[in-house]
Amino acid sequence: MSEVILDTITGKSTATTITIGSTPVVSTSANSMTIRGEGTAQTSIQQGLVKAWANIAGQSTPASLRDSFNISSLTDVNPGDYTPNFSNNMSNDDYVCGASRQDTNTRDNVHLTFEIQNTSDFNLEYFEGASKADCVRVLAMIAGDLA
Repeated sequence: MSEVILDTITGKSTATTITIGSTPVVSTSANSMTIRGEGTAQTSIQQGLVKAWANIAGQSTPASLRDSFNISSLTDVNPGDYTPNFSNNMSNDDYVCGASRQDTNTRDNVHLTFEIQNTSDFNLEYFEGASKADCVRVLAMIAGDLA
């Protein structure tokens, strides 16, 4: 059972902060919300969130999404060449992609590249040596500004 113990709850039609004790922990303004981090540092909640991620089954025919967030579909361009399409576009093409792979290949000469990025999609390519090849699992996440 959950229990909430309060002295007073006061509603405010224009509330801009949440305060615990005497410390403001969340502040809001038009299209922005910050939360108190370490010490007195403030962190933008919107900027700090992952805006999209994809778990791609690269060896499926065609490649498919195992699971995703803000990814509407996946284009299997060629072997080892995958283009996830955003459900909600990014505001520009300056976002960041973190990507990794899981494969049964034990050779050292394999790599995954983040190639093209557009506001509506991005491209991942998996290589074994100099050739593109399908990968068991390709994982990617996007941070940046939504449109």
